[in-house]
Amino acid sequence: MTPTRTAAIAAALALTAACAAEDAAQPNGPDAAAGAADAEGRCWATEPVPAIYEQVPGQVQVVQAEIAEDGTVLRPPIYRNTSVPKIVRPRGEMRFEVPCRADMAPDFAASVQRALKVRGKYGGPVTGRFDAATTAAIRRYQSERGLESGTLSLETARSLGLAPVALPGTE
Repeated sequence: MTPTRTAAIAAALALTAACAAEDAAQPNGPDAAAGAADAEGRCWATEPVPAIYEQVPGQVQVVQAEIAEDGTVLRPPIYRNTSVPKIVRPRGEMRFEVPCRADMAPDFAASVQRALKVRGKYGGPVTGRFDAATTAAIRRYQSERGLESGTLSLETARSLGLAPVALPGTE
């Protein structure tokens, strides 16, 4: 076996091992960031919300003013009219309730995939894993309901019939 071929085989094995480790590291749940239940027994997810900017007419100083030692302006500054960014919504965090991992059945991910498939939001195979296709389907389903996230919310799980709904007067 040539050294080049040996190196190629070693690289392929290393890549295969890295992919297997990455697959094993991915949680089989709706959200890797959702921790244990809080004091009230509820679980939460937080996701960053990016800032939104818009371009508005404005002025940019291109040449500074020249000012004498006594404070008099020798030459005024020069400005140029241009578009400047304006913050419409500052960066923040979104926090919402998610199903707790302890409350999920082992085939919860498969149930989510089947429920989204019936609603025409998921087109992939039912794998029982929260993979990229499942996360995209969750994002599509939730965005229609005002939640821009690929993390399954408790409200969404309830709307899919996968989480219990509290009856009025039974709390």
